Amino acid sequence: MVIAVNTQMPDENNSDETSNFIVEIFSRIISLHPGHTFIFICNEHIKNSFAAYNNIIYEILKHHKKNIAQWYLRYNFKLPAILKKYNANILITWEIASADKTSQCLIIPHLSFIRQPFLYRKSHQLFYKRFLPRSIKKAQAIITSSQFCKNEIVEQFNANANKIKVVYNGLTKKNNCLSYEERENIKAKYSEGNEYFIYAGEIGNHKNLLNLLKAFSAFKKRQKSNMQLFVVGVETYKYENFYEELRLFKFKKEVKIYNSAPKEEVAKLIAASYAVIDPSKYEWFGTHVLSAMSMGVPVIASSVGVMPEMLSDAALYADPENFKEIAVKMMALFKDENLRSALIEKGKLLVQKYNWDAAADDVWQIINKFI
Repeated sequence: MVIAVNTQMPDENNSDETSNFIVEIFSRIISLHPGHTFIFICNEHIKNSFAAYNNIIYEILKHHKKNIAQWYLRYNFKLPAILKKYNANILITWEIASADKTSQCLIIPHLSFIRQPFLYRKSHQLFYKRFLPRSIKKAQAIITSSQFCKNEIVEQFNANANKIKVVYNGLTKKNNCLSYEERENIKAKYSEGNEYFIYAGEIGNHKNLLNLLKAFSAFKKRQKSNMQLFVVGVETYKYENFYEELRLFKFKKEVKIYNSAPKEEVAKLIAASYAVIDPSKYEWFGTHVLSAMSMGVPVIASSVGVMPEMLSDAALYADPENFKEIAVKMMALFKDENLRSALIEKGKLLVQKYNWDAAADDVWQIINKFI
């Protein structure tokens, strides 16, 4: 069987997550099924990740991140030509289907272009609005990252729910918990020995960080503690708004920003924290909070979107629109060490559910139906 895999999303949002999914899933599938030929339509980065396998044929296509005309050529002419060249039996492709009659399986991890359109160029939005609905209708199967996203696809596009399959991502690296001494050393280095809550993710206007500041302020007024708040991540959409709000914030000296810390250092900061808080109004998968749980850190998450599905009873939840509710959960965790310990243990058990072997097997079962 000839299985073609188009590894590139149109605009490559979440490109790290995309690459990670491809490498983790298809390295396992290719290893377990050497009798099949795989055609990888990819860039050099993906090619290098699969150098050890001899049942892959590579078709290198330059990615044009901003050129919509090139996107149109890719899906309507270049992909069909490659599929015809190798007589492919199935195409697995990110979000947009190829304009030919080959059986196709779409991977649609999220609908950010609808839920967060401000993150996309107008031309990109128009491309998705035109081609994604017809791609969903054309595809024989669709893989998505959660039941939450499956429901969104069905509701937004009146899609056939029976052909949409949920495949949860795995957790690539399960970090170890820090010892008491290691935690104390990190706190001594970064927070003058004080405990701290931490937000780790994009620093941008769309991440609801203003409500996080308000919640921290309410917490400080009620608890009178030395607790600090760390905001760790990369600056993205309208991050200046957050810094302007912070400039006027009463407790700004107890809020510390790390916007360029190496990944290894970020992991240590998370592992030594009192709890992770994610107040985001929209997330399509909880890799960052699952990683925190694997390090023995409790989580306060948004009560809307995918988080309750992903984290079950292993986290506390708050309405992201209500900063007072976020503060209440922060105080509950701070005042009840038994609750905190229980969440830590539940989190360690929960992360075992998310593994790439199971995810790869799920994807193969979907492919296998085409054989």
